[in-house]
Amino acid sequence: MLVQDRNGSAPKGSKPSRDRAASLPRSRIPETKSLDFSAWVSENLYKLLTIVLLVATVAGLFYFRNAAEGTAALLCIESTQARSVKPQMPRINWNDIPAILDKSSPYANFRSEKWIIVSVSNYPSDSLRKLTKLKGWQVLAVGNSKTPKDWSLKAAIYLSLEMQAQLGFRVLDFLPFDSYVRKTVGYLFAIQHGAKKIFDIDDRADVVDDDIGKHFDVELVGESARQEVILQYSHENPNRTVVNPYIHFGQRSVWPRGLPLENVGEIEREEFYTEVFGGRQFIQQGISNGLPDVDSVFYFTRKSGLEPFDIRFDERAPKVALPQGTMAPLNSFNTIFQSSAFWGLMLPVSVSSMASDVIRGYWAQRLLWEIGGYVVVYPPTIYRYDRAEAYPFSEEKDLHVNVGRLIKFLVTWRSTKHRFFEKIMELSYAMAEEGFWTERDVKFTAAWLQDLLAVRYQQPRLMSLELDRPRANIGHGDRKEFVAQKLPSVHLGVDEIGTVNYEIGNLIKWRKNFGNVVLIMFCSGPVERTALEWRLLYGRIFKTVIILSQQKNVDLAVEKGELDYIYRYLPKLFNRYTSAEGFLFLQDNTILNYWNLLQADKSKLWITDKVSKSWTSVSVAGSSEWISKQANLVKKVVDTMPVHFQVNYKESVGSGESLKICESEVFYVPRRFVTDFIDLVNLVGKLDVHHKVTIPMFFLAMDSPQNFDPVFNPMVYEETQPNNLTTLYSAEAPAVHPWSVSSEQEFIKLIRVMAAGDPLLLELV
Repeated sequence: MLVQDRNGSAPKGSKPSRDRAASLPRSRIPETKSLDFSAWVSENLYKLLTIVLLVATVAGLFYFRNAAEGTAALLCIESTQARSVKPQMPRINWNDIPAILDKSSPYANFRSEKWIIVSVSNYPSDSLRKLTKLKGWQVLAVGNSKTPKDWSLKAAIYLSLEMQAQLGFRVLDFLPFDSYVRKTVGYLFAIQHGAKKIFDIDDRADVVDDDIGKHFDVELVGESARQEVILQYSHENPNRTVVNPYIHFGQRSVWPRGLPLENVGEIEREEFYTEVFGGRQFIQQGISNGLPDVDSVFYFTRKSGLEPFDIRFDERAPKVALPQGTMAPLNSFNTIFQSSAFWGLMLPVSVSSMASDVIRGYWAQRLLWEIGGYVVVYPPTIYRYDRAEAYPFSEEKDLHVNVGRLIKFLVTWRSTKHRFFEKIMELSYAMAEEGFWTERDVKFTAAWLQDLLAVRYQQPRLMSLELDRPRANIGHGDRKEFVAQKLPSVHLGVDEIGTVNYEIGNLIKWRKNFGNVVLIMFCSGPVERTALEWRLLYGRIFKTVIILSQQKNVDLAVEKGELDYIYRYLPKLFNRYTSAEGFLFLQDNTILNYWNLLQADKSKLWITDKVSKSWTSVSVAGSSEWISKQANLVKKVVDTMPVHFQVNYKESVGSGESLKICESEVFYVPRRFVTDFIDLVNLVGKLDVHHKVTIPMFFLAMDSPQNFDPVFNPMVYEETQPNNLTTLYSAEAPAVHPWSVSSEQEFIKLIRVMAAGDPLLLELV
């Protein structure tokens, strides 16, 4: 966080000796004598020694000056006292700032109240094209030196470097040419052209349901405003100055960029919340699904190869406000600023790029308290795509060093100034004194505030600071409860509190083994009570968990499927995950002990062909009508099979006087057999063949049973569920059947017995 003043001043030293000699009286200079060298040296020896000593002194001064500059970067991290230059406070005549009018751009007469501002370095993305179609919002793209010269996008306003230079803003003198912080010009341009709300976003984000107002409070006043109270973090603990909002939205092992690393292990749920009246949430921070705002420490330690992140948060969790004295990291790619907080849009220029918006966020949060405003964090408002690119740790160098100290400094900082912009200047100056940014940002703040006034922005009025008033006790009736969900997350090398132990090592091993296997689960029970629980249980291990049920449920991401013909739904899922190593099917009446599957060969077929109560051979002669019908359909399909399928099937079945039936509670299809499986599904077509008949037929056609992996052979299998389920369960078996779960209470019972094989499961309950 502490940054070196890269323009540091040189220490004052003596001028070269020849200048001093030039100023001596002429009488001090000896007359010309004989050129006898030995005599001349003898007479001038003391002068020669003086000159040599002087030259050595000057050289020493230059040496130590350079050495001091070289080590300044290290010293400034440990102590701000190492700074030799005290920042200068710019002098501003607040009453004499002339207006800056747009006289050069084609949009001089254009006005809009709602703006979306993005920085662009590449050609327009699909996500950016979608943003231009959001009704009522104007997209403004800000270019830099990396932006293609022919950049263009219909319905968007584009500010090239050349156009920016003609706008006349003071901040232009401070902005780097190749950075996203040039968005500062875009903020001023939007305010100049009538902005009342600014959505700060990047160009790889899709707005949820193409509706910014679905979760955000775009309007704070008027008929369309939501007049409601908002859940708020408790201020009972005055020592808690920062929170991780991801925990509130279901991801307690994920932390946002800018959260002090010493706070990463604080994962306990909130004991209780309070409430605050809505209407002054001037800064609104949205959560991002897909790739949330995480730092490089999380990105590198939780990343599995080139597989992109797809982290999901609880969309049903309520928005939550931050009381005065409590902060959270804010970013520049999913945040709405209301007009009362436009002053807080300034992106610092003397810190590293990945730290700029986070430092801005903490700075703005502290100043927001001076006008009675607060920050609210919202459930997922965008889906942000992980481009699976290297994440630059070096660009976060000003983020990890001392962000915790910055938060403590801001919470304790006070100002006696009587105008808001004067308070902003005072805080910016104090932050330079403390080494959180340099004098360059003090001057930049002065330019920014003058530009705001020049585009006719009205600075907000001050309000009394709640922090300086005695806090009322939080009574029982004021305490509001909300139990945050614990959604599946990423556990690829670091546990939730940072201690790698035996259980975490197992989890990493299981995830590494099955991290590219898709689990397809059919739920015959009520998905409203079990879908999320199944994802919590198995989502930690497998690449993804797809849930099928008789009834589709969009809110729970449950897809429609019919168990009797489940094979018909599998090809679509196979084609959806073309990079998956294999697909494991599981019915919800069977429990999978994944820790006992590590020795299985993922290139082979797995099925319960050696579990007598699951896989049976039924004689066709004298059987029921249903058996006869199914046998005839199987014969019809086999007769149309290509030769390799027919040979495999007939070698396994023999004369054809019996029908193979499998309950198909659990089976696995590796990638190399996916095409064969799809071909067989197409051969069956619309024939009314039951899945209990189709699945064993497919497996026997694809390969010989002697090649099946025997992993499920020792599974626990009973035809009926006993009254005491604990007598049925075994943590040493690969799977247990039957075990039905139809409520959260039953799921908790299941988790507790499964913890015998995976102790970390207890963290879910």
